[in-house]
Amino acid sequence: MTKESIKTLISEALKELNLEAGDLPAQAGFVVEHPTDFKMGDYSTNVAIKYGHGDELVRYIVQNKPDGVERVELVGPGFINFYLSKEFFKNSLGEILDRKENFGKSEHAKGFKVMVEHTQPNPFKSFHIGHLMNNAIGESVARIIVANGAKVKTVSYHGDVGMHVAKALWKGDYVLGSKAFEEDEKAKAEIQDINKKIYDKSDPEINSRYENGRKRSLEEFEKIYKKLETNFDFNFFESEAADIGKKIVLQNMGKVFEESQGAIVFKGEKFGLHTRVFLNSDGLPTYEAKEIGLVKIKKEKFDFDLSMTITGNEQDAFFQVVEVVIGEVMPEIKGKLSHLSHGMLRLPSGKMSSRTGDIITAEELIEDVKRRLAPTSPGGVGDEAVAIGAIKYMILRQAIGNDIVFDIEKSVSTEGDSGVYLQYAYARTNSLLEKADKEISTNAPRENTHEVERLLYRFPEIVERAGKEYAPHHIVTYLTQLAGSFNNFYTHEQVIGDSPEASYRLAIVKAFNIVMKNGLTILGITAPERM
Repeated sequence: MTKESIKTLISEALKELNLEAGDLPAQAGFVVEHPTDFKMGDYSTNVAIKYGHGDELVRYIVQNKPDGVERVELVGPGFINFYLSKEFFKNSLGEILDRKENFGKSEHAKGFKVMVEHTQPNPFKSFHIGHLMNNAIGESVARIIVANGAKVKTVSYHGDVGMHVAKALWKGDYVLGSKAFEEDEKAKAEIQDINKKIYDKSDPEINSRYENGRKRSLEEFEKIYKKLETNFDFNFFESEAADIGKKIVLQNMGKVFEESQGAIVFKGEKFGLHTRVFLNSDGLPTYEAKEIGLVKIKKEKFDFDLSMTITGNEQDAFFQVVEVVIGEVMPEIKGKLSHLSHGMLRLPSGKMSSRTGDIITAEELIEDVKRRLAPTSPGGVGDEAVAIGAIKYMILRQAIGNDIVFDIEKSVSTEGDSGVYLQYAYARTNSLLEKADKEISTNAPRENTHEVERLLYRFPEIVERAGKEYAPHHIVTYLTQLAGSFNNFYTHEQVIGDSPEASYRLAIVKAFNIVMKNGLTILGITAPERM
C-alpha cells in the first residue's frame, strides 16, 4: 500500500460515482499525505472536502479496500483517514530486512542521465566553508538522484585562469595582489599583464609558477574530497573551456551576439533579461563565454538528459542569462540545463571575503567542531567523520536557498536535531544487535504497533520526494523524526530479554539500523559503527 495506490483508488471512486470526468489517474483536485498526528491514521486525504459525498466515497473505498488497510474513517469537515494493518507493518519490516542496503532505492528515474556539477573550488584560493556547503548539497543531491535510479556523473569546475590567478602570482599572495590591484595603478597594470601571459603562455617563468601552483592546489582539494567522501567523475577547467566558448561566441556574431564598445555582448532585453559581456575589449572570454564552452565539453563527455549546476544564489542572474544563451547557440541542449542555488554559510562573526583574507577554511571549521566533540569522544579526541557529519547535517536540515548561520554548539548536541544524534542512534543499534542472543523474526507475536513501525516503511517515499524536488532536507527531517521515535521505542519496550515479543522487537531494531544507515549514506553522512 503506497501513496500512489491510494490516489488511484480514490480516483477510481470519483469516476465510479461520476464526481470526476477524464481518464485515470485524475488526481489534481485532492492530496494524499501523512497526518502529523498518528491518531489520524497513516494516510489522509482531503478528497471529500474538494468533492463532497464523503459517505459515498468511504463506502466505495471500504468495499474495494486493498490489502494492508485495516480501516477507513471519515472525520472532521471531510478528511478520509486510512489506517494500515499490523500485517502490513510486519510485511514492511520483512521487506526492509530482505532488501538491506537497497531499501529506499527505486527505478523511478531509470534511464535518465544527469550530470551534477558542484563544489567548484578555484586553484590559488582557499577551500572555504562556502565550498563545504556547496559540496554537502551537491553530494547529497547526486546521491538522491542515484537512489531514484538515474545514471549520474558528478563534476567539479575549476577557475584555473582569470584575474584571481594573476593576483596570486603577482607577489605569490592572492590577498596582497587583490589589495594592490584596487589601490595601485602600476600594480594593476602588472597584474593585467600577468593575466594575458597566463592565457597565451608567453612567459616561461610565469608559466612554470602557474603550473606548480595549480598542481599543488588540486592536490590539496583531493585531500579534502577524501575527508568529505566525495569522488568526482570529471574535473573541468576554465582554461579548457575558454577557447571553446570564445569560438562559439565568434561563430554566432550577428545572430546571438553583437559588438558594444569593443566588447562582444548578448543583449538580453528582448528575452526579458539584461545585457552581459561574453568577450571583453581585450578579446578574452569572460565567465559567460567559458560557461558555454563548459557545457559543450560536458555534453561531449556524457550525453546527459539534464545538466545541473549547484552554486550560491549570488550567481542566479548569471545563470538566468547564460542558460538562455546556451539554448540559442546549442538548440539541442535547450531545456536540459538546471541551476540549483543555495544561500551562504556563515558563522555568527559574519560574512567571509576571500579578497581581504577574512575567510574560514573548511578544515578550520572541521577542526573546531572536532574540538567541541572531544569531551564526549573516546580518548578526548573528536572523531573527524562525526564532525563532518555534524556540519553536513546543519547544512542539509533546511530547504536549499536560505542562508545558514552555523551554530557549532547545536551541531554537536546529542539531544536531537543534529547529525551526532542520528549517528549515535545508529551506533547504539549496532551495540544492541551484537548483545542480542535471540533470533530476529517478524513472525514472533506482536500485540501493539509502535509509531517507529509506522515511520520505517515511509523511507522509499521520502527518498522519491527528495529526488523529485532535489531537496535533501526531506530526508533529514524524516531521519530525525525516526530517531526520536526509535529512542521512545527503546525506552518503553524491552528489546533484549526472554519476552515472547523480543524477536519481533529485534526485527524493529534491525530495520531501524538499516534505514538509518541508508538514509545517512544517501545524505553523504558517515554512519559510524561505534561511538
